[in-house]
Amino acid sequence: MPTIAAAANASNAAHAVTPRSRDARDYQRVPRVITAMHKDQEYGSHIPPHSHERAQLLYAIDGVMRVSTEFGVWMLPPRRALLIAPGVVHELNMHSTVRMRTLYIEAGAAAAFGPGCKVIEVSALLRELILALVAEPIEYPIPGPGEHLAALILHALKAAETVPIAIPWPRDRRLLAVCDAIVREPGRRHRIDELAAGAGASGRTLMRLFPSETGLHFRQWVQQVHLADAFCRLARGESVARIAAALGYASPSAFTAMFRRILGHTPQHYLNEWRHRAD
Repeated sequence: MPTIAAAANASNAAHAVTPRSRDARDYQRVPRVITAMHKDQEYGSHIPPHSHERAQLLYAIDGVMRVSTEFGVWMLPPRRALLIAPGVVHELNMHSTVRMRTLYIEAGAAAAFGPGCKVIEVSALLRELILALVAEPIEYPIPGPGEHLAALILHALKAAETVPIAIPWPRDRRLLAVCDAIVREPGRRHRIDELAAGAGASGRTLMRLFPSETGLHFRQWVQQVHLADAFCRLARGESVARIAAALGYASPSAFTAMFRRILGHTPQHYLNEWRHRAD
């Protein structure tokens, strides 16, 4: 007759060899508060519009992805994650090779995070907790380490710093064409009259549409695009001078002034912080 220890070892071995699903549908009704999925994506790959029963923490330990909903667009470098409420339709585009580490959170537990989407800062602790839960079975034993990891993750998410970087997305087809053009080339000096001509509208019409459709005036909206692109570049370790030049600013100080006015910190602050974490 096998001993209790032998039976436990056999159970652990069974968990270790169980293949890990890469289908998000397999994570929606697991009887656990949080489950974790790892899935790598190739550069240029696209995940079409979809939604989940659970809330999702969309996070990549490497690479940059663009997440789009009918309400906004977010560029996510490492050290940034997007909390997506249950039922929110979203699609993804990979701007590099991406190593995704996604959490699916039971809707009741996720209610504290509010509706819609928000970007959070991924601390070193939260990153390690996510990686540890990914190493656990999808339906991890209770009681056990997975249960404790899930509780710590919920606590870390509630305490996480939110980052006010979102690109509100319009619905008007004319403005959609304009916004697509700006996001594709954030460093180009976009003149409103040229954009209007390409969209089949007048410059005055576009200037009126921006606040009514996005809640931001034209230049404010462009600045949000610049901030999103800057964070991706900072995460790759690019210098402030290089980022300022790439985004069309006259000088690094002009770019830094815009950045600090909106976020309260200089880009160098974030660059130094991320370099310190990487050491």
